[in-house]
Amino acid sequence: MSIRHTTMGRRGVAVVAMAAALALTVAGCGGGEDDGKKTESGSSSQPAGEKNTGGQDTAAAEQPDPNVKLAQLKGAGGVLLTVNEVKRESGGFVTVSGQIKNESSQKFTDRFPWKGNETEVSRASGNSVAGATLVDQVGKKRYYVLRDTDGQCLCTTGINPIEAGESIPVFWQFPAPPAETTEIDFNLPTFPVAKLKISG
Repeated sequence: MSIRHTTMGRRGVAVVAMAAALALTVAGCGGGEDDGKKTESGSSSQPAGEKNTGGQDTAAAEQPDPNVKLAQLKGAGGVLLTVNEVKRESGGFVTVSGQIKNESSQKFTDRFPWKGNETEVSRASGNSVAGATLVDQVGKKRYYVLRDTDGQCLCTTGINPIEAGESIPVFWQFPAPPAETTEIDFNLPTFPVAKLKISG
């Protein structure tokens, strides 16, 4: 059993309750503002059941096949985001997993836009990728990253400057869209929007 699944078992009840509450909140945030438009604004949250222990620590959790590349997105500063998996999990959430690689010849230090705009979550999660969102274009709803009972996002946190050529594993956990939704738009600030299929 992976570290992610062990810790999720302990926090399962809290995460499911938060997912339900966030899903209700998100339903009111949908509206027509996403009709035909992609957004680059984000908000934050952290990985369901994982503590805020740093970007590299996600390698200890169950990782998807790095050879599967659902999307590759070029971001500012010479970084490349590769999405390896978008999986619907039991418990009412979706996990997005991938890697961020610094393809430039210099250390990448500008991680701050990835944290998102929510001050409380940003404060609790530190340097994270909490600013990511999922958008269900059919259901006209935007989903923000889940957070635990301490307000930390259920995503990769504690990200240090990324050395030239270095790759770090990243993940996010979101409230799950309805079962009939099989495709979502994923956005992390500074990267283009990716249209992704949900597995599982």
